[in-house]
Amino acid sequence: MRKLLLGLVLLTCISSCKQSTEYKTFLHDPALFSRTVYELNTVVMGNNFPPMVASRNYVYAAVAAYEVVAAAYPNEYESLGGQLKGLKKPVVPTITADMDIELATLLAYMKVGESVTFPEGSMKVYEDSILQIARDKGLSSKVETASRMLADSISMHIIRWSKKDNYLETRGAEKYAVKKIPGRWVPTPPMYAAAAEPHWHEIRPLVIDSAGVFDPPPPPVFNITDKKSKYYQEVIAIKNAVDSLTPEQKHIAEFWDDNPFKMNVTGHVMYGSKKFSPPGHWMSIVGIAAQKAKVDFATHVYAVAKTSIALFDSFIQSWYVKYKYNTARPETVINEYIDPSWRPYLQTPAFPEYTCGHSTISSAAAEALTSVFGDNFSYTDSTEMEFGIPNRSFSSFRAAAEENNWARFYGGIHFHNSCIISTDYGQRVGKMIVDRLKMKK
Repeated sequence: MRKLLLGLVLLTCISSCKQSTEYKTFLHDPALFSRTVYELNTVVMGNNFPPMVASRNYVYAAVAAYEVVAAAYPNEYESLGGQLKGLKKPVVPTITADMDIELATLLAYMKVGESVTFPEGSMKVYEDSILQIARDKGLSSKVETASRMLADSISMHIIRWSKKDNYLETRGAEKYAVKKIPGRWVPTPPMYAAAAEPHWHEIRPLVIDSAGVFDPPPPPVFNITDKKSKYYQEVIAIKNAVDSLTPEQKHIAEFWDDNPFKMNVTGHVMYGSKKFSPPGHWMSIVGIAAQKAKVDFATHVYAVAKTSIALFDSFIQSWYVKYKYNTARPETVINEYIDPSWRPYLQTPAFPEYTCGHSTISSAAAEALTSVFGDNFSYTDSTEMEFGIPNRSFSSFRAAAEENNWARFYGGIHFHNSCIISTDYGQRVGKMIVDRLKMKK
């Protein structure tokens, strides 16, 4: 009888122990963090945020998640407090055995992502689903409560910091003045939308000294009459390229289009279609790289945070240049002076041409990712498959950024001079961030 009771106790213990740790297998899987980043990406896409605003959504959520990791593993990761402008090191509760660090990281990411992304509560259904699965796998209320306490402490610290980045102040700032001056940006078809975020350069950067710390040379002087002028040659080069695109060039343009809201016009019918924005595409690339490298949960968080910071600051740098020069898009110039019926292969975004935002942020992100995963890190990018665009493979992150350079030219929305310079200056932003940030010890 005693042997039978002892056997029952052991069996109960084994069953209980197995159940108590099963939730960890679920919550500690790096793929779950990747899925959570994807969920925020989807929410951002659904709300039609322009790309620079999307970068703000991603970065504050990522910093919150990273600060949980840094608080839990101080011997491996350095807090960004005192490194990012205006951010103090968070005061956190004592780390205890009752706290599940991965759960706290996920909760912090979702809480801050939700506070920056509107409407409020947009991550709640997803958060509830994660928690329910974890509870079903043995997550106790004690561990959940302790983990949330840690997440909330850091989340509120990051949310308070985010509110001081001048975002709200720029909501009521003066709008871009449309003027019919040759070579100056004006709204483009088919939406003729107003200029997006003309005051984005006033947003507080995180690492770079200021929006204008890297100030590229001015674009070629507008001159559409002199066929030997640099400007005219740029115009003709992009027109000729778009008029004779190969299937491969079209694929490249489509793959890097990343237009968060395209207006489709068919006769009298107009409807919008959505895709991930440029920073959303790079958030996806981080997940793809993390999965291929088989990094642990904390390293995945670190990679997302570092890349998000590079994206955020590079947008500020590019937008400073865009609204400094206010240059017209190729479509505007070609329609006005060469061929009124000409259209680019991609739909023209609603902001000035020089410099190219996508080329800038892509090369900055490539530098951040290279610092985490190494150079010559080959991967296949499957981000666009859900939008019906086939995969593309790259030998490195820098090679991907270089292809993006050509994509904007093939799309007919950026002069190639702009793409070349933008790639250069995006690298400068990325390298400054990599050099200055002390994250993984």
